[in-house]
Amino acid sequence: MSSAAVPVPTSSRLRGLKPDWLSDPKVWRTEVLAGLVVALALIPEAISFSVIAGVDPKIGLFASFTMAVTIAVVGGRRAMISAATGAVALVIGPLNREHGLGHLVAAVILAGVFQIVLGALGVARLMRFVPRSVMVGFVNSLAVLIFLTQLPELRHVPWAVYPLFAAGLALLVFLPKLTAVVPAPLVSIVVLTAVTLGAGIAVPTVGDKGALPSSLPVPGLPDVPFTLDTLRTVAPYALAMALVGLMESLMTAKLVDEITDTRSNKTRESIGQGVANIVTGFLGGMGGCAMIGQTMINVKVSGARTRLSTFLAGAFLMVLCVVFGPVVSRIPMAALVAVMVMVSFATFDWHSVAPRTLKRMPAGETAVMVITVACVVATHNLAVGVVVGSVTAMVVFAKRVARLADVTAVTDPDGGQVVYAVTGELFFASSNDLVGRFDYAGDPEQVVVDLSLAHVWDASSVAALDAVEHKYAQRGKRVEIVGLNHPSADLHGRLTGKLSVGD
Repeated sequence: MSSAAVPVPTSSRLRGLKPDWLSDPKVWRTEVLAGLVVALALIPEAISFSVIAGVDPKIGLFASFTMAVTIAVVGGRRAMISAATGAVALVIGPLNREHGLGHLVAAVILAGVFQIVLGALGVARLMRFVPRSVMVGFVNSLAVLIFLTQLPELRHVPWAVYPLFAAGLALLVFLPKLTAVVPAPLVSIVVLTAVTLGAGIAVPTVGDKGALPSSLPVPGLPDVPFTLDTLRTVAPYALAMALVGLMESLMTAKLVDEITDTRSNKTRESIGQGVANIVTGFLGGMGGCAMIGQTMINVKVSGARTRLSTFLAGAFLMVLCVVFGPVVSRIPMAALVAVMVMVSFATFDWHSVAPRTLKRMPAGETAVMVITVACVVATHNLAVGVVVGSVTAMVVFAKRVARLADVTAVTDPDGGQVVYAVTGELFFASSNDLVGRFDYAGDPEQVVVDLSLAHVWDASSVAALDAVEHKYAQRGKRVEIVGLNHPSADLHGRLTGKLSVGD
């Protein structure tokens, strides 16, 4: 007997297509409040990065607005915040100082084009080669940088800053234990602002960082001559910006994946970063990429999980600057510093430096993490730390695997033949010692090299085997290589005898 399929009501199908923030009021409230908190935190950061790049504060604020709003639509990682960043500012700052704002904007647009091309070519797949120890070092170095960037706001300031800062930390620590209805960072900012205004306390404020824009950005072309000379000038900076931006964004996306137990589309994120930078460039912004600090506020502190929070962070940023500029400019910096210090402590992987963990962890893994952190903190460049850390991890891995290769000899009772059993992975690091493991003078005329428990990975290993045969041949002895698996036999067959062999 057959049963007819029960049709699904249209309303149910449409409900399944709705974003979470449309169907669940709690999610909507969380996303809106998270976006507001991030927007407040973005204002002083964007102004500071503008100073680093040597541009007017509104250029950094415009970039943060356009990056966040655009990436919310085209990005591949929900709830991740993209805006103007210090890493991008450091890369393109020299270009602005030497050639002016027009060349900087042109570099931002070209960087976006590079990112789209790199994303389409699958650069995101390279993330699989970033080991966990580098990822931990990346996270810890970000936490350290976030903390260090807040210290100048606590030096040479009025004494009232310190109790305000302490009160902000207390609110951030204890309020979540009482209620989670309103994000603690938002409450802290509102309360400390009300206290300073009500009591007339004179402390550094957001307005001291620079003037806020009074209008929306206007689209236009960069003010540069469209010549090959201009292209040659901006291309190196654009490529560097594209690589740094992609690396920071993909690493941040991977971190959010782990925090939220969800997967992101890294290829879409790479292309989306390019689209966002192109849009930002045509609107006169300084470009940007994913921001780890603000992303942690959004995801880890505020609990946001959808694109709405990212979009609203950018939208609220412009509304706060254009409509509520006079109010926002009076927010005490102590409130925002307290939020960022709390974010740095929440971001740091304390388990990775616990004595029990350090005792169990291989020394090489710990060294990779420490080197990654040291490079990032020393250069203030996340890309440098990740690259150096990844290269160090590869060297440590190669050294560890090379030790697994071994050679043992068994001579026949009659003394007419010796069999060398080679085990392990043969590649450039392990095959260098292979040639010296044979007794060329003392072995009998028949030598068998058994590779049944080995794998030949590269030309260095084939060259080493050729060198072994050559040394035996010089003494009138014959070598037979047996036991090669199919991939090893294929590589050995293609290269043996075609590589130079030294004595």
